[in-house]
Amino acid sequence: MLSAILLGFIFSIFLVFAGKYFKGKLAVLSSLVPLVLFLYFLSFIPQVANGEVIRANYEWVPSLGLNLDFALDGLSLLFSLLITGIGFLVFAYTAAYLKGHDYLDRFYGYLGMFMGAMLGLVLSDNLLSMFIFWELTSISSFFLIGFNNTSEASRKSAVLALAITGSGGFLLLAGALLLGGVAGTYSISEMVGLSDSIVQSESYLWIVLLIFGAAFTKSAQFPFHFWLPGAMKAPTPVSTYLHSATMVKAGIYLLLRFTPVLGGEDIWNTTLITVGGITMFYAAVHTLFRTDLKGVLAYSTIAVLGLLVFLIGLGTEYALTAAAVYIIVHALYKATLFLITGIIDHETGTRDVTRLAGLRKVMFPVAIAGFLAALSSAGMPPFVGFIGKDLVYESTLHMGSWAIVLTVLAIATNILVLYAGFVAGIKPFTGKLPESFSKVHLPSFLMWLPPVILAVLGLVVGIFPGLIDGPLVQPVVNAVGIDDSELHLKLWHGFNTVLGLSALTLGVGFLLYFLVKPSKAKEKGVARFDFIAPLTLVNNFGNSFRTFSNWWTRIFQNGFLRNYVSTIILFLVVLVGYSLFSDHDGIPIDFSSFSRMTYYEMIIMGIMFLAILFVVGARSRLTAVVAMGVVGYAICLMFVIYSAPDLAMTQFSIDTLTVILFVLVLSSLPKYLSISDYKMKAIDGVLSVSFGILITLIALEVLGEPVNKEVSNFYADNAYVMAKGKNVVNVILVDFRGVDTLMEISVLTIAAIGVFSLLKLRLRRDDRELKD
Repeated sequence: MLSAILLGFIFSIFLVFAGKYFKGKLAVLSSLVPLVLFLYFLSFIPQVANGEVIRANYEWVPSLGLNLDFALDGLSLLFSLLITGIGFLVFAYTAAYLKGHDYLDRFYGYLGMFMGAMLGLVLSDNLLSMFIFWELTSISSFFLIGFNNTSEASRKSAVLALAITGSGGFLLLAGALLLGGVAGTYSISEMVGLSDSIVQSESYLWIVLLIFGAAFTKSAQFPFHFWLPGAMKAPTPVSTYLHSATMVKAGIYLLLRFTPVLGGEDIWNTTLITVGGITMFYAAVHTLFRTDLKGVLAYSTIAVLGLLVFLIGLGTEYALTAAAVYIIVHALYKATLFLITGIIDHETGTRDVTRLAGLRKVMFPVAIAGFLAALSSAGMPPFVGFIGKDLVYESTLHMGSWAIVLTVLAIATNILVLYAGFVAGIKPFTGKLPESFSKVHLPSFLMWLPPVILAVLGLVVGIFPGLIDGPLVQPVVNAVGIDDSELHLKLWHGFNTVLGLSALTLGVGFLLYFLVKPSKAKEKGVARFDFIAPLTLVNNFGNSFRTFSNWWTRIFQNGFLRNYVSTIILFLVVLVGYSLFSDHDGIPIDFSSFSRMTYYEMIIMGIMFLAILFVVGARSRLTAVVAMGVVGYAICLMFVIYSAPDLAMTQFSIDTLTVILFVLVLSSLPKYLSISDYKMKAIDGVLSVSFGILITLIALEVLGEPVNKEVSNFYADNAYVMAKGKNVVNVILVDFRGVDTLMEISVLTIAAIGVFSLLKLRLRRDDRELKD
């Protein structure tokens, strides 16, 4: 199972070296990667349908509870098949859609990385590893959305999507750590058995809110939905793959996966019903005012995502079954409509639905796919969309006193989704073909065959619902906590209330489609309310934050090193000083424990004090540097007196080298200038004295604390036994903490290379003039 997940990443790495071979006719061979994975996961259907859970466990960092544990049950199998199956069609479609593109190999690399990340996400049984794959989907989607990096709009959309979904990732990490701390494990399977204790814990509310934040940002729930329409700047294969079947449903997967762990409580159900209900109706209404085909599909996608959250919130057997079916329904028809939109844009050069008409005459197979997908989105029998819509109404009608309100909300949303599906799948192909499109032709079969396959599947599965009932839907329902479900999919349930509601939805939806036509006027009209849109509010907050950041930078990071150092020292003096004096009554210093100073020590201290006065009062850099060297040598003598010759030799070497380096560097600088007035010098003096007193008090307090020699005794006892060295300090540096020493040496080496490069830098005459 780990190999299946890593295959996408391996493919991406392979393209770094062999990508040039996948830019031409061989590009279609890239689709073999998801095809192999699709067949691999398809082979597990019999086992999963019988209730078996296939597991694979690999230790990674067991001390932190971070392992690569994977589990393939009904829920993860459904998503794995969607990721690889639709991935196969998208990979093949891309070979024709981006044919001849200079960076086609790079695009396939991003797709492979995203596919691997999504598979890792849905198969992970460890919450921490799930978070890692979750973030990888955000990063890879950033590259995909911003693939057309010469476009400013694409770059902004990619950054916005990464900002929103990446923020959700931080919330998921916080929720994972909190949940793992409460459960005592990061294994999701084990958490299911600990559900009662998790729900009763004091952290339950925070866990739920953090998980909601992650799911809502990823699955574009209100008010975080605005990143998804912006992401339509991406190439059509990206919109198809990420925004119909995979990435945007990652949040839905997260909610379904944790329903057995966190679900069943009022805060869980009420929040999901409310947020899902607002999202699905709000987004569905927006489809009435969009003229760009991708815009229509983006908002109808948000509406369906809201519907799925709404169904998870209902939490009944009917609702969870409806959610499982609708995941399949939406993936089939929405992927079809996105692919068709890409074909239309590719061949006509526009996605403006007010200009598109009559395309059935020049691309008949595409028109057939569009009609089939639109009818499935409408819930027309015998399409699978009809089964999904009926289950939604069955779910809302079983909600007691809220049944009428919830059912009306679901009907209104489905009517508007029907309208959006007809606008995207039917309108461009009906009517008279404009003269400007007379030369439009049917594209390569690699472009029109994938949407035809998906559209036909929507019809076939609707006629034969048993194809998905036992193998896919029932295992999903069992995986989310409904054991031994007896609810089975049927195309015909007789004449009942649900059938009447379906007929009402179709009737009003057809009427709405024929009466309400997309227009630029309506789009401009609704744009007048953009000032209260979530996107505008977020942009305003971002602009305000940027203004504050500029002010903060001008005040605290104005380019003067002295200002930086002074700010840091002042902060330390205030914070540490407050901590010292607030913890106890003054500084507990036992002066009786200190021995009397000898004449040697007094002489050395006097030399050090005089040298410091020279440093402070010096009007020459050379004088200041030499005086600092004297201070260093005085400290070296202190080490000698206190029987630390190794430290003394080290200090002698460092001080000598420092003085030499300072003299070499400072000799090339301009003449010494005094740019500080007496007021600034007074402030610097007070700050310096305060910091010195603080460090002295801390040192004295440390000396008054009892000494624990357990660590030093260990090193002393084992230096020769384990490392065959008599110099304990050297053994610690080279053996016991050799990695730390290696890192320190590496840092010093890098710094030395940087200094050497600056010293050897020679600018050309024109560069020097430009720099001046």
